[in-house]
This record gives sequence, C-alpha cells and structure tokens, in this order.
Amino acid sequence: MTVRHSFLVSIIALPLLIQLISTVWPPILWAYLLVGPYILVGIYDLCQKRKTVLRIYPVIGHVRYLFEYIRPEIQQYFVESDLNGTPISREFRSLVYQRAKKVTDTRPFGTIIDVYNDGYEWINHAMSPKHVDPGSLRTTFGQLNCAKPYEVSPLNISAMSFGSLSRNAILALNRGASMGGFFHNTGEGGISPYHREHGGDLVWQIGTGYFGCRNEDGQFDPELFQQKSSDDQVKMIEIKISQGAKPGHGGILPAAKVTEEIAEIRHVPLGKDVISPSYHTAFSEPAGLLKFMDTLRELSGGKPVGFKLCLGRKTEFLSICKAMLETELTPDFITVDGGEGGTGAAQIEFTNSVGTPLREGLHFINNALRGIGMRDRLHLIAAGKSTSAYHMVRLGALGADTVNSARGMMFALGCIQARHCNNDKCPSGVATQNPARYRQLDVTDKGVRVFNYHSAMMKALAELLGQLGVSSLTEVKPEHVNRRINHNTVLTYEDVYPELETGFLLNDALMSDDWQRAWDKASATHW
Repeated sequence: MTVRHSFLVSIIALPLLIQLISTVWPPILWAYLLVGPYILVGIYDLCQKRKTVLRIYPVIGHVRYLFEYIRPEIQQYFVESDLNGTPISREFRSLVYQRAKKVTDTRPFGTIIDVYNDGYEWINHAMSPKHVDPGSLRTTFGQLNCAKPYEVSPLNISAMSFGSLSRNAILALNRGASMGGFFHNTGEGGISPYHREHGGDLVWQIGTGYFGCRNEDGQFDPELFQQKSSDDQVKMIEIKISQGAKPGHGGILPAAKVTEEIAEIRHVPLGKDVISPSYHTAFSEPAGLLKFMDTLRELSGGKPVGFKLCLGRKTEFLSICKAMLETELTPDFITVDGGEGGTGAAQIEFTNSVGTPLREGLHFINNALRGIGMRDRLHLIAAGKSTSAYHMVRLGALGADTVNSARGMMFALGCIQARHCNNDKCPSGVATQNPARYRQLDVTDKGVRVFNYHSAMMKALAELLGQLGVSSLTEVKPEHVNRRINHNTVLTYEDVYPELETGFLLNDALMSDDWQRAWDKASATHW
C-alpha cells in the first residue's frame, strides 16, 4: 500500500475506529491512543536533522512532504517560464533536491515539454562522444595580471550575504565549498566568521556600501581592505556594480535582520535598514573603475580582481571597453548577472522589468570584448537561474567560462521557495536571523548536500560535454545549441546569437550601424 492509499484509508477508517474504541474504553484512554502517535511523531521531528521544515513545524510539516511525494504526477501542470520563454519548472527544483540528497535523478516517459513549441532548445550529440573527467574542468583566473592566480570550478556559489542568509546557511554553504573545492562568493555583506569556519575558498564581493572595508563615513578604507584581503582563504575580489535582482537599486537589509553581530561585521549602525547606495563613491567614471580595480589587485597581494554587473545601457559597457584600451588595464574576470536572476527581494518593477536578461547580456558583453580584441585577456562568469548542466552548456555557448548559482545552492540547503526571505520568517532556516528558525538547519547535513549537488552537476556537465565531443565548457560554441523559432524554423545559436569578428570595434568598416552609434556615444571619461 502506498503512502497516498494509507492516507485515504486512515481518513475513512479513523471515525469508525474512534466509535469502536469509545464503546470499550473510557474517553481518556482513547484520547491518549489517538493523540499519542502525534506526540511521538512531533518528538521524532524535533530530534531528526535531515528536514529543517519538520524541525520548525513538527507534525504539520508532513503535509508539505505529502505534496512533494505526489508532485511528480502533477508536476506538468505547474510549468513556469523564464523571461526568454524556456521552460523553467518545479522540475528543476526537484532535480536539485534529488542530486543534493543523492537519490535517483532520472525521470521516465521522456520530456514533459512539447518539443514543437516555439522557443524549445536542445543540443545535438556527436557521433563519437568523448570521455570527460569532471575533475579536469577547471579554468585558471588571473594568469596574465596576478601574482596569485586561482583555479576556478565550472560551478560555484553565487553572491549571497550573511544577513540575507542565516549563519547556519553560510556555514553549510562554505562547508560544501570546502569539501568540493569550489568558491563561495560572500555577497556584499562582507566576510563573517561563518565564512571562515570551514575554510572554503572565498570570493570577497565589494559593493557600493563597502561593508567590511569602510570607515565611519561609509567610504572605502584601503587599510582595512588590505588587512582582510590578505587572508589566504580569500582567493579573488569582485566589485559589485549592479545585480540581477534589482539593477541600479543597491542592496537592502531590513532593520529586522540587522543584529548586533551583523552591524559589527558590516560596520553599520544597529537597528536601522542597511541600504547600499546605488552607485560607488570610490570611483565615478569607467577609467576610475579600472584604476580602483588595479588598486585592489595591488592591495590584495596580486589576487584576481573583477567586477559584476547586470547589463544596462550598452554604451556604458562600451565606455568601460574604451577605458580598457586607453588605460591598458583589464579585469581578470567579469560576472554577468541576468535581469531574470537574483535571490534578493526587490520591488516587482525591478524584478520583472529592469535589467538585460542573462543570455542577451552575456552575448553582448562577449562580443564587445571580442570587438576590442581583449576577450582572451579575461574570463566571463554567468549568473542567473542556472540549476542544471544544460543551463551551463547553454551559457558556455554564449561565452561563459564558468557559472555561479544562487537558487540552486539554496535549494540544496533545503529552501522551499516560500518567499519569506525579506520578513525574517523563512520556514527552512535559510534566509532568517531568527535563532528559533536558523538553529534547526543542520550545518553538517546541509553542507554535505551542497557538496553532493555540486558533484552531481560536475558529473552531468562532463557527460554533456562528452556527448558534444568537446573537453571543456570553453569549447562549447553557438553552433552546438538549437532553438525552434516557429513550427517550421529551427536555428542554432550561431544564427540567433552570432559571434562577431575579433577587433571589429577597432575597424569602422567591420561595424554595423547599431554598434557604430553605440561606440560613438561611449567615453572612457564618463558613463
């Protein structure tokens, strides 16, 4: 008998059982008989460590897992879409859970997607696939400019701050990163003791608030930065220009989540909303960004330094390109966030209608760097709604060297996407500063799940790359990905997202009119 059948039988049989028992035993006895099992289940829920929801909501939390159990049969009715029309459903969340828990992640009866729908995508396998070792898929950042280059995994933990996430969530993420040898981006909230405890590799993100390296006036403090960035655990530095969740807005940490500890780590006042400015004060123009970046590289002892942005006005990124040419300074990497991505809370106008979607942004930035002949001098990291190995391959075709994931890692921690991240009532202990909630998230178990998810993704990525007949993510080309435009038309990414000729921005004869107009408006001295 299945769980569902048992549940239905119990609903029918329970009233009959109560009536029968009440005729034989006094009410107090059958009351204990009926209530006793619920008490025992509640005690078990509080003592077990694998399911945070049950530790926070004993007994009643089982209703949630009942629905999770029957979901595979009704899943096809809950398909959502991302901004580009590609199916992004609860299926992918289930995939993360399965891989994090090391349970079977295969599914019978083929795709639930109509392959003849407009926007359907796929890759074509090679007639002679290769064997690709998952451990061989690393890329070295900072080879040209840095005294301390760093080997980067194809998949890493995207920027999520302590404060937005709980201490136990940060501990578990970093434990998984330490076990798997991939990096953990701190987010703009600074480096906390929980980032350090397990020794996982860190990318320290420096946002507009300069949290962790600011003076009392909120300005960048070089000495404090040098002191913290010299730690061997910090492998790279990332300057945050903007993020996909709320491009141009700046980060927000509500006062309810600003504890005394967080205030001390960030160097901010206690009991007030922490709102990052929407712009940097350490620089004010494209050339200033590159000089600031070079300063951070020097202060950190020669570690790779880059910046993160969600693409806004194309002329502004082209201004950075012109500044690269004039100053001969280049970042070691650029993280491209998508307007559809982001785990941070924001107004619906920002989440739905501001910022370039990832694929279009990544395609443009890749071509712009090719256009000035500097694509081979730096690496591109793609961030935004990537939870499967296919997502990674698709981004590789558009120029990504590696991928950062936020929601995938949160799902591995046990996030159920309840959307209470911004009110401190997260039911899974992930995005809360309430001790009664975050203490129920078991760091050891969830750290292993983060490691399991990453390991399974590396294996899946290696298998997909092998089927394509290539050996690394950087070898994936636009021609490898197909998209159905309409019922009778199929194009490859080579047609939809064409790669332009290297150096075309330096030769007027090679530029199209739209690129020429944007290039003429760009300036290294102002945005």
